[in-house]
Amino acid sequence: MKISPIMGLACIVILLSGCVPHTTGKTEVGVRTRKIALWGEKGVENRSYAPGSTTFLLPLINDWHTFDIKLQNLEMTVQSERGDRGTRDDLLFKTIDGNDISLDVIIVYRIDPEKAPYILQHVATDDYTLREKVVRTIARSKPRDIFGALKTEEFYVADKRAARSEQSKQILQEMLGSYGIIVEKVLTKDYRFNAEYQKAIEDKKVADQQMEQNKSAQHAALEEYRKYLEEARGEVNKMIADADGVYLKSKIEADAYYEKQKYLAEAIMAEGKAEAQGIDQMNKALVGSGGETMVKLAIAEALQGKRLILLPTSEGGMNLKTTNMNSLIETLGVKSLGEEPPAKP
Repeated sequence: MKISPIMGLACIVILLSGCVPHTTGKTEVGVRTRKIALWGEKGVENRSYAPGSTTFLLPLINDWHTFDIKLQNLEMTVQSERGDRGTRDDLLFKTIDGNDISLDVIIVYRIDPEKAPYILQHVATDDYTLREKVVRTIARSKPRDIFGALKTEEFYVADKRAARSEQSKQILQEMLGSYGIIVEKVLTKDYRFNAEYQKAIEDKKVADQQMEQNKSAQHAALEEYRKYLEEARGEVNKMIADADGVYLKSKIEADAYYEKQKYLAEAIMAEGKAEAQGIDQMNKALVGSGGETMVKLAIAEALQGKRLILLPTSEGGMNLKTTNMNSLIETLGVKSLGEEPPAKP
């Protein structure tokens, strides 16, 4: 039997009059499930209804689910007043070197809005179930293995903890991404060892601090020694420089005196050679015929101004061989002294 357009419109009006409004919050997406398909396919609708919207659906034949897509923190901590459980909820595990440790961890995640229909159909029907059965279960298992690969002392190094946090984020994303969950961060807070080991660590810290103080004192003493050593080296270098200066000054003075005496000796030698050459030339001149003349001239110059006495020495005169010349000179000398000198014209 065919339904007339008027009857069809009437059926639609009747159906719409019984629709129920479904509203999503500002951070929620809605997912519709067709329990009975008057048109279209039966089952979870492969679309998400936007945040802050209202959708009218017929009851009984439709189901409506919402998922919160804002950032959510899954905090697992030792403090009972914090976290999800209200009791101690931190991660307990052993380090790779065998020490017990507890660690506070926060998993920051959100739901991928486009995968909300997949979550409803295959993972969880609400936020609480998704958080407790999926996110929490996986987040408590894998970080234990990742952080447990650290040595005890490495927990004190912030960079090493940060590297393990980033590794935990990547692995959790690989595991939870297929469930429509996006892991934004894995954060670590406090960590604790057992009481005895904690006391041993604190004692070791005190010992390390004392050792560092001793190293600092040793370093200061070494620096002071180096300072004194450099000062001594400087003094020695100054003494060496002064001695070198005195040596160089003495050497320069000695070299100057040597050069001066050398030049003086050369001058004396040159003068002696010149004088010898002059005497040699004079001797050569005296050997010739002019030598006799020069001798006569020298005798004449020597006798110039002298009084000459002529004594007869020919036959019948004075015999120079038998005459007492001293007496004769004395007599002539006395006599000449008594005579008046001739008057000058």
